Amino acid sequence: MATLYLIPCSLGETNFDRILPANNTQIVTELKHFIVEDIRSARRFLKKANPQIVIDELTFYVLNQHTTAAEISTFIKPMHVGNDMGVISEAGCPAIADPGADVVAIAQSQGFKVVPLVGPSSILLALMASGFNGQSFAFNGYLPVQPADRVKALKKLENRIYSENQSQLFIETPYRNMKMAEEILSSCQPTTKLCIAADITLETEFIVTKTVKAWKGNVPDLNKRPTIFILYK
Repeated sequence: MATLYLIPCSLGETNFDRILPANNTQIVTELKHFIVEDIRSARRFLKKANPQIVIDELTFYVLNQHTTAAEISTFIKPMHVGNDMGVISEAGCPAIADPGADVVAIAQSQGFKVVPLVGPSSILLALMASGFNGQSFAFNGYLPVQPADRVKALKKLENRIYSENQSQLFIETPYRNMKMAEEILSSCQPTTKLCIAADITLETEFIVTKTVKAWKGNVPDLNKRPTIFILYK
């Protein structure tokens, strides 16, 4: 039976030896069919994983938020004739905060084997380094864009950390990180704790936990840096 491999990739420009096991490279080298978010970045990732890979011999299927379930079903046709396939997201682990989950759901429903490979997840790495509750946590994805709705969402998450003892994780589009940080500091209680985790696994990695009060006037430049925000008590 064919296998669908979920292939983690780097979270930015870094040495693959630090973040990806050799077994991943061996598997990637043997695959000929890939479902990816972006073909150009997937090609760069594969050549960096193994420069001997001949890109022109590979077939790519593009999966993003606009891809329909009907289209995804056609992507896995190679598996029906015995070909293993790989799923590669833009950064980190496929199917986590990523449209790759739709591929996995279809593969599971059709009885194919699904194998997640080891690799970096910014969500888990940030939580590990935050000092917050790792027994109960929620990843909330992107918060609303409109200021009033965003403040309401932040208040709701803050209430949950106190009422449910649950760490609350969320992200923002990198160019809006500073605005997000500003709104957290103006909306949350001074004693609420905030972990800011930016550029995880990169040379510029920054993961620091402080109270909202202590962060005021001390937030680093987060512009265009992939960042995880975590709230806890």
